[in-house]
Amino acid sequence: MFRRTGRCGQSQRTAAIVWCALALSACATVQEPEPRPRPPAPEVPQVEDTPAEAPRPPDARPPAPAISTQPLPAEELPEDIDAPPPGPPSPPVAPPPPGTGHLLAAEWSALPGWQTDNLGEAWPAFIASCFALQARPEWQKPCLAAAQVRRHDAATLRRFFETHFQPYRVLNADRSASGMVTGYYEPLLNGSRVRSDRFRFPVYGVPDDLLVVELDTLFPELKGRRVRGRIDGRRVVPYFTRGEIDGGQARTEGRELLWVDDPIDAFFLEIQGSGRVRLPDGQTVRIGYADHNGHPYRSIGRVLVERGEMPLSKASMQGIKAWAREHPEQLSALLAENPAFVFFRELSGDASGPLGSLNVPLTPRRSIAVDPATVPLGAPVYLATTWPNSSRPLNRLMVAQDTGAAIKGGVRADFFWGFGHDAGKLAGRMKQSGEMWVLLPREARPNGGATAEPSRPVRDPAR
Repeated sequence: MFRRTGRCGQSQRTAAIVWCALALSACATVQEPEPRPRPPAPEVPQVEDTPAEAPRPPDARPPAPAISTQPLPAEELPEDIDAPPPGPPSPPVAPPPPGTGHLLAAEWSALPGWQTDNLGEAWPAFIASCFALQARPEWQKPCLAAAQVRRHDAATLRRFFETHFQPYRVLNADRSASGMVTGYYEPLLNGSRVRSDRFRFPVYGVPDDLLVVELDTLFPELKGRRVRGRIDGRRVVPYFTRGEIDGGQARTEGRELLWVDDPIDAFFLEIQGSGRVRLPDGQTVRIGYADHNGHPYRSIGRVLVERGEMPLSKASMQGIKAWAREHPEQLSALLAENPAFVFFRELSGDASGPLGSLNVPLTPRRSIAVDPATVPLGAPVYLATTWPNSSRPLNRLMVAQDTGAAIKGGVRADFFWGFGHDAGKLAGRMKQSGEMWVLLPREARPNGGATAEPSRPVRDPAR
């Protein structure tokens, strides 16, 4: 579990103690979350500005339930999630401006709904983060303290976070405080391990000729950046695009993990980054993101809007799927407009949910994907937004456990809704305005490119 060395330093001993305590605490007291999926699709450009993937945490985790193909219950859903709230429609939500955000020290009283949130629902996700972060000095004290918590009522957990963490308001690069919150989920597809007339659309594993070049091995100033490509003679060139892969130019023969029955479902599987495939014998296989071809993501919904084939208000997952059903002869050309392509791997059947970028299972309605340039992976994040297609407040403690190429900017989050049809319905319609506060250990200094500052007035974007 821990690498053996000639000497065991104090930090290693402390990490070992934290891990053992967390394992005992998780087994004894933490209720497992319901099944859920991986982060928003890793739609990553060829030169990535995101840090390299986090190292794998220890293999031991809290015990996980067996995979279920049942969707999450639809508790707490607005009565009609398809209907907008009464009154004038809210203005379109724009992505946050590009660039690394800022962290502004805040008071707990600034977090809307903090006193009423059911923090027990977020506790399993936080414990999972501790399994991944326990070796970092600034996380050892709060994670060891978390292992000693025996009562998981809201008041006890609220005291825990207020004792061990400092809230920071997340600001965008231009110092505005509002950003975009979208949603993702874990879909269920129908497929087979063998190609047939019905199951003829492949889900690929990583091809053998895909290269990943860590640029900091040549240029230290490019730490965390990498390019993906292939060898052509003596040159390294960009890897094949989606159109080229679908056209048979890539060396993907023999790399088919599964075959599914619907090309648009296969495409949106890449967007979600993980999913489950139900085989003809009733068994279910879970697959997750493994790598990508290095090309930038282009939204096919935006392509359809720009062509005048659908209004912006209909450019949701559901709207795009409906267009695909009506125009099957145009689908291949439309999908090729997005050159990015995601490769998958089969995941263990005992995982409680899809793995995020932190390499821990995601918790439905309590895990989010963030831009780690501003918000550290693993950190609790308090999110203030609204339910999809609704003005009803959705204020709750989340945990940053995933990333995505489309998740860029300070105040930017992708909300993991869970598994199944109901989760997909919510995820596909979620494009809300929101605000964020990241909770950092009191001993920690904000890392990454984000800057932390004393509390001061926030820029009013209306001025």
